Amino acid sequence: MPEFLAEIIGTMILIILGGGVVGGVVLKKSKAEGTGWVLITIGWGLGVTMGVYAVGQFTGAHINPAVTLGFAAAGEFPWTKVPMYISAQMIGAFIGAVIVFFNYLPHWRETEDKGAKLAVFSTDPAIRSPFSNLVSEMIGTFVLLFGLMFIGANEFTEGLNPLIVGLLIVAIGMSLGGTTGYAINPARDLGPRIAHALLPIPRKGGSDWGYAWIPVVGPILGGIYGAVFYNATYLGEYSILFWILSILVVIIFVGAANSELRKGKTGADQVEEKIV
Repeated sequence: MPEFLAEIIGTMILIILGGGVVGGVVLKKSKAEGTGWVLITIGWGLGVTMGVYAVGQFTGAHINPAVTLGFAAAGEFPWTKVPMYISAQMIGAFIGAVIVFFNYLPHWRETEDKGAKLAVFSTDPAIRSPFSNLVSEMIGTFVLLFGLMFIGANEFTEGLNPLIVGLLIVAIGMSLGGTTGYAINPARDLGPRIAHALLPIPRKGGSDWGYAWIPVVGPILGGIYGAVFYNATYLGEYSILFWILSILVVIIFVGAANSELRKGKTGADQVEEKIV
């Protein structure tokens, strides 16, 4: 199988199963309606596992631009193949989202909540705060790439690696994903978001393009940093990129913390004024 086709198929499987489980939980009159976050995290973890099993023998099953860029930054993947892999991942994610749309055809008109319809395709924050949302996506994808690197360094039976990676996705979702819905994959969010914008979903509302940059930029920064951080701490390879990203991460984290502290202070001042 050509690598381009393999990345399309692997990412498509990821979105069919991941977007599919969200649809089952949030769309009206689904038999899985209301089953909650735990089912969603398990569904996404199994989606990754199946995607990796499907095409891992052909490409290593990146199925995520953040993984491709992180591996390239760490010297584990040739930069010349990066554009081809990312293009395939975007196409696969779009196709997977379209298939999810067809799977739930009668449920779109039964669901009034526009946000629920969008959630089947893309992520949105529990509390909208751009700096903090960016930090959450960076942390989740940092853990993903750092985890992929140290999982790969262990002597697992080869057939178990995809299952271990799936469990890593479940762990990230359960522990860190409640803030933004944990895209941790630019293709997973952007490809289906484009599908949402183009598909004839009844009363669907907007595609929230104002937020769309966060699940793209956050995973890219966090993923690359997770990979070079592994090289620095495990292999002693303290590259220029590692130091540049370390400074950038500190600036973003401090900026996010200051932003939230200012909001808290403003809120406290407003309460105090009302009391006085």
